[in-house]
Amino acid sequence: MNPRDRELVADLCARRAGLRVDPEKAYLLENRLAPVARREGYQSAHDLVAAIRDRDDDRLAWAAVEAMTPCGTDFFHDAAALDAAVDDLFVGPGAGDGQPVRIWAASCGGGQEAYSLAMLLHERAVLTPDVELFATDLSERRLEAAQAGLYSQFEVQRGLAARRLVRHFEAHEAGFVLSPHLRRTLRWARVNLLDDPERHGKFDLIVCRQPFGGYLDAARERMIGHLASALKPHGRLMLGAGETYPGLVEAGRPGLYRPASRVRAAA
Repeated sequence: MNPRDRELVADLCARRAGLRVDPEKAYLLENRLAPVARREGYQSAHDLVAAIRDRDDDRLAWAAVEAMTPCGTDFFHDAAALDAAVDDLFVGPGAGDGQPVRIWAASCGGGQEAYSLAMLLHERAVLTPDVELFATDLSERRLEAAQAGLYSQFEVQRGLAARRLVRHFEAHEAGFVLSPHLRRTLRWARVNLLDDPERHGKFDLIVCRQPFGGYLDAARERMIGHLASALKPHGRLMLGAGETYPGLVEAGRPGLYRPASRVRAAA
């Protein structure tokens, strides 16, 4: 890839997904885009970018952008915080109001975060038809893989206890596959967090622990603002370690937030 190629990819990533991509990091761009090029039938990343430029191919452009997005890969990342957030859904403000409990795993990557939530709810015997689990990501390919629920030996070793592997997974020739029951509990959709999520409704808990440091400042604020706007009045937003936002205040636990405007309204 030449400097012009790398600048084009960086610009695409900024405009379409708010990603901060350094065009000087030639190795990173080549490493991420070479598999996309091979998959699409091109000899090199340079040829892929040339096709995006010359043909104005929207599908190829998105394939390149999606390849550059960060992707979390652990089950039960920061398990204690996730446990507490799930517990609060059923004992905190708004619990027992007769409305369905709605949980959104935003930027779910390979599905580990979403399935971790499903396992926690199942283990607490609260995974009923009144609980809705919504999982989204920017990448169509990641969503397709996540819906299959199939993980390698290496992937299940990242955060998944042996007892949970035995309880919730079945052996497969390619690794381990999540039980059909748990896979059926999730609704999946491709969502760009730069877009207003209003059409998806309001949620009791939104979990989004992707590293926002890889995004442009304006995009980061817009994304977190959109997530906050999708919360119910007593809803909570769980972000990654060290993440915060001017319009949010801690909701009793590190990494768990609620919109500041709702705090003032309740005072």
